[in-house]
Amino acid sequence: MLPPLSSTWPVLRSYDAAHSGCIALPLGGIGTGTVSLGGRGQLCDWEVMNRPNKGFTPPVWGGMHGTAAVVLRTRDAQGVIKARCLEAELPAPFASNVGAPQQHHGLPRFREGDFSAAYPLAQVRLADADMPLRVRLEAFNPLIPSDEAASSLPVAVLRYVLINDGPTAVEATVCASVVNFIGHDGSGGTSIGNRNAVRHDGLHGLLMHSTGVPTDSERWGTMALTTTATAGVSQRSAWADVNWGDTWLDFWDDLLIDGQLDERESGTSATPRASLAVSTLVPAGGQREVTFVLAWHFPNRQTWTPTADAPDNRIGNHYCTVFPDAWAAAVHAAQQLSTLEAGTVRFVKAFTDADLPLAVKDAALSNLSTLRSQTVFRTPDGHLFGWEGSHPHEGSCHGSCTHVWNYEHATAALFGGLARGMREIEFLHATAATGHMSFRTNLPLSRALDHGLAAADGQLGCLMKLHREWRNCGDDAWLKTVWPQARKALEFCWVAGGWDADRDGVMEGCQHNTMDVEYYGPNPQMQFWYLGALRAATVLATHLGETDFAAQCTDLATRGAAWTDANLFNGEWYVQQIRPPAADTLIAKGLRHESMGARDLQDPDFQIGDGCLVDQLVGQVMAHLNGLGHLADPAKLATTARAVWTHTHHADLHGHFNHMRSFALNDEPAMVMATWPRGGRPTRPFPYCHEVMTGFEYAAALALILEGAVDDGVQAIADIRFRHDGQRRNPFDEAECGHHYARAMASWGAVAALTGLRWSAQTGELELHRCTTATAGFWAVGDAWGTWRQQPQAAGTQVEITVLGGRLPLCAITLSGRRVAVATPALAADQTVAVVVP
Repeated sequence: MLPPLSSTWPVLRSYDAAHSGCIALPLGGIGTGTVSLGGRGQLCDWEVMNRPNKGFTPPVWGGMHGTAAVVLRTRDAQGVIKARCLEAELPAPFASNVGAPQQHHGLPRFREGDFSAAYPLAQVRLADADMPLRVRLEAFNPLIPSDEAASSLPVAVLRYVLINDGPTAVEATVCASVVNFIGHDGSGGTSIGNRNAVRHDGLHGLLMHSTGVPTDSERWGTMALTTTATAGVSQRSAWADVNWGDTWLDFWDDLLIDGQLDERESGTSATPRASLAVSTLVPAGGQREVTFVLAWHFPNRQTWTPTADAPDNRIGNHYCTVFPDAWAAAVHAAQQLSTLEAGTVRFVKAFTDADLPLAVKDAALSNLSTLRSQTVFRTPDGHLFGWEGSHPHEGSCHGSCTHVWNYEHATAALFGGLARGMREIEFLHATAATGHMSFRTNLPLSRALDHGLAAADGQLGCLMKLHREWRNCGDDAWLKTVWPQARKALEFCWVAGGWDADRDGVMEGCQHNTMDVEYYGPNPQMQFWYLGALRAATVLATHLGETDFAAQCTDLATRGAAWTDANLFNGEWYVQQIRPPAADTLIAKGLRHESMGARDLQDPDFQIGDGCLVDQLVGQVMAHLNGLGHLADPAKLATTARAVWTHTHHADLHGHFNHMRSFALNDEPAMVMATWPRGGRPTRPFPYCHEVMTGFEYAAALALILEGAVDDGVQAIADIRFRHDGQRRNPFDEAECGHHYARAMASWGAVAALTGLRWSAQTGELELHRCTTATAGFWAVGDAWGTWRQQPQAAGTQVEITVLGGRLPLCAITLSGRRVAVATPALAADQTVAVVVP
């Protein structure tokens, strides 16, 4: 029988053995790299050296490959000794030309196991009738909203809880072993002269370093295997230098004899294995805990796609400016462990207790793992950068791509400082004096403009996100720093040969976009981004006293909305008018990709035409979440959201043709990218038209929720999470063009969409929907977070706002349009205010 789950850690979703094979939960901080916890309790996907490495297990001679293994040795009152690897048993298939292919295949394992999580808190439960102890692994990396430092630690915490149900005490030793593979990251490099040093400095453990890997290599650094135990600790800095498989045999025999490790000489091994053992006595009917802290430190991150490992390509890592090596990171985490764990549990519990559909919470929380994968890194100045996703051994599509990152809502809600930093990069570094924004930011920042191509949706979405970040923080000084370049970015729409050269509020020009092609002519996807950007600019310009410019923006938004409703709405959804340019010489410089788009501009390929596009309302979604209201006729927008669901949703995909990538198959429900219900499909529509991609589905789901079709929107999200069930796909990795794709963090937007959450730091007003029954919720606004509760009363509804982190300058609470002033506006952590809204 499996042991109980932790009584203090919340659980959102559990996976039995049949649904654990695809699980790999990242254990790492924001921008630090990661190692993942597999569904059986194994450590996998070692991605700590500045690049992705899906499936990476460094080869080590000795009969059983594998980077790391954790083994339990027991001795009962009768003196019977047993041992198991602390993992659930290996699943089939086992076929291989050299025996079972899985790492550490020859180690005995626990017969029963399952996996439970509420990211980033993971629990693996293990049981075996032949073993005197049951075991629960509790693994996590700290994640605390608005606390960037606590959430950016290069560590994985592994706590093994040993449970004794028997009548007598049991001696137990938990031994963790990790290969020192510094210098080789799975895609290249060589381990040379690696060594492991025993340390007893703030912690017990081993520091893994190298005497041969060049110190300027991106694969050079340190790792640390440590324990918080203060007694019963033994270790090996290397394993025996013997041939055949006898290195493992020697280790196994040594551990089983007395539960203590003896040192061995490694000889000339370039990748010595470090082992750390903790012995304890588990009393009858009791339990004991053994905690390991694994840390890493690899300072020499290179720029996106360097042509050489050269100094001018080296950009570094922020976490390496905080800690001098992996040992220091481990000590810091261990010394602060109780505080870090309490803060993480507090956040996760507050979120999982919210009165939201399970699928919504699962999608929002699980996709935060992307922020802690190799999709994301932070440069030494603290700025956050992101690939679009992560290929198995390299990043996918560089440059914090504006049109992809437009879709995600998580960073701004949970880490406002990081979101503001991204806006600074986009406007102050990636936007030229002309207002042309390179939608991929090259690094180092001296090369920020080198990519040279602007994306219509990317550039306009950044203007809406600037408005969001300002609303969240209320910092006028910050806004004034960024605004001049942001205004130029909007004015760039009006240049000759630009997106709206005739200034009629309609996007007609060559529009490179997130489909990786150019649209020619007005279309809903770009048009609603444009109308939203105009609305946002109106607010910002008015606040800064630029009334003439605000009036221009208002005029364009008004005329553009009217034209859109009159000319693009077909009675069910918005369509594209294809307008080929008269000549390519009339397209402004930096708007057309040299090879990805249409070759014949007189009859351009890759258009939408009369199609029903899954994310045509994504700009409207952002406008709603930012408090900018409807960008066009509300009735038409609501009709469009429902039409998208009707025409793109499939209950299953058995009969669906797809000529590109497949992210959904067979019996899986999904929303496809586009359909042509009334015919008129272009011969060659935009390339991804038949695909399914979760980020776009989330955009459609949010539009449904925000336009009143709540049940359909929630069902769309539930469909996505059905497909990420641990058996079909990894629940902590929604892929698009690469693993851990940034667009999937659009899922966080459902939290605000369902609760009506709006925040304005300028007015100090927090807005929510009115609920008809007692309910609890979660809120996060960038620099503060907490919970809310509603309780119907005779005089109205009592609303209670509690701050759990940060500071909220609250002046008023608005419930479904009814506003009530708050008497005590400045709320710090652990403070609560309650008002009755009539």
